[in-house]
This record gives sequence, C-alpha cells and structure tokens, in this order.
Amino acid sequence: MCSVISRVKPVQRALALTLRLNPNTEGLSYSVAQNRRVYPGLSAGEQPLRVSSRSLCSRMALTDGLLFRQLFESESSTYTYLLADTETKEAVIIDPVLETIDRDLKLIHELGLNLKVAVNTHCHADHITSTGLMKRRLAGLKSAISKFSGASADILLSDEDEIAFGKHCLTVRETPGHTDGCITLVSGDQSMAFTGDALLIRGCGRTDFQQGCPKKLYHSVHQKIFTLPDQCLIYPAHDYLGQTVSTVSEERQFNRRLTKSLEEFVDIMNNLNLKKPAKIDIAVPANLVCGIHEV
Repeated sequence: MCSVISRVKPVQRALALTLRLNPNTEGLSYSVAQNRRVYPGLSAGEQPLRVSSRSLCSRMALTDGLLFRQLFESESSTYTYLLADTETKEAVIIDPVLETIDRDLKLIHELGLNLKVAVNTHCHADHITSTGLMKRRLAGLKSAISKFSGASADILLSDEDEIAFGKHCLTVRETPGHTDGCITLVSGDQSMAFTGDALLIRGCGRTDFQQGCPKKLYHSVHQKIFTLPDQCLIYPAHDYLGQTVSTVSEERQFNRRLTKSLEEFVDIMNNLNLKKPAKIDIAVPANLVCGIHEV
C-alpha cells in the first residue's frame, strides 16, 4: 500500500484551483475548426477550438515530493500526464501519444526521470499510443491497461490495483461505459483523478462504439468519481475547448450531461449522432496490442 500523503494547505489548494488556461494568453492561438471532426465529449452545435502552440502545459503538484506535468497533443486534443517522485525519480506516464513520443522522452531525459510504467486509461480510438515504441527506447519500461480492455500489456489492471512510483501511487478505479476497459487513476491522497474519457470537463466520452453503454458510464461516474472529495482535481484524457482541469465538485454541479437523471442521460447519449473517429480503424487494432505493436 502506498503511504498516505499529507493534505496541502488551503492557500495552496485555492491557488491551484484558480489555474485556468486563458484563451488570450500570449503564445497560445486558438481558431475554430473549419472542418469539424468527431469529438467524444462535444455535443452537436459546439465547435472545438484548435490549439496551435500548446505543446506542453505544466501544473504545480498539490502533493509534497510529487512532480507533475500536463502535456497536450493537438491533433487528437489528447492530454498526456507525467508524474514522478522528486526524490527517487521514479515516474509514470498516462496516455502517451505516438506523435509526441520525442517530446515526451526529451522531457523525461531532461528531468532525469526513471520511467517505470506507461499506462493507458482505455483502448483509444482517436490516436495510437506511443507505449510500444517507448518500451523499445526505455529499458525496463512496463505497459499497463485494464484487463477488460481486450488489449495486451505487461500489466493488466483491476479495480483497486496500485501503480507505485517512489513513495507515491495511483489507485485504479474501474469506470466502464465509454468502453469496457476504461479506468480512472486516483492519486494516493485523492487530490487528483485522471479520468480518461469517462469524465471530461463539463462532458463525457461517447457510448456508441467499443462496448459503450450509457447506463454503465452514468453509474461509473456517479459511484467511482463523484464519490471522491469535492476538491479532487479532475484531469481528463481530452479537451476541445481549451480547458485543462476541473474538480469533482464542479462536475457534480455543472456537467451538462451527468447532472441529469439516468433516463435523461441515456436519451442524450443515444441521440448524439456522431460520426466515427477518423483514426478508429487504424488506432484500435494498434492499441489492442498495447505496448508491443509494430510501428
């Protein structure tokens, strides 16, 4: 079991919760997508924002001795998360993307980290994981994914499993519904939750392919994520509107889908009428052999 990590001071938490990505920040340029793609958390009528230069976005960790970086891949609007113990330098990466492997490995090298585990929150349909290629370039790296994903990996995860790195750990919470193999990874002190596509900021992942089920997703979020502390920070696998982080309390109050009744939620999800992701026919077969696919 990982050690229980002391809570942060109220002032530190308040500062962290006010961090938001300002669309007018110098160096970031947004433009409305001219040819709209299919995005799992975006309803009809909403336009995704394209980020031209947001390649790396760092956040201060709320836990003593924890290094935390939030990184962004613009083509699929995917967030990759890097966490490390500042003393032992052992690290974990969440949802790495093939197109940004060089950037990620460069950062890991610059920070002097020993990457132990590369974990995917589910079998992605919109991009190919970089886990397989990353394993070839980093000796000793292990891949991990849910045992219910149908994918291959060195570590097949189950509910309440822990991924340890130094004195820290991430605890697995199974949150199926977007796919059968979706997991949420919760930090040891429950100050952060990496929700994959199960819970997005003010939205959620689609449920119309890859064993998707709106009832499962609704129960997963309400029972496994909304039961976390109010101020637990929510870090999703994607965002298409320039948002970077939310909290459990915010999503309980303001999530436009998951604040509805179960019946209303099912009706919403069954009537999104989205096109399939552009890369699904390439990404899913590659990601099913997570960690060992030929690149």
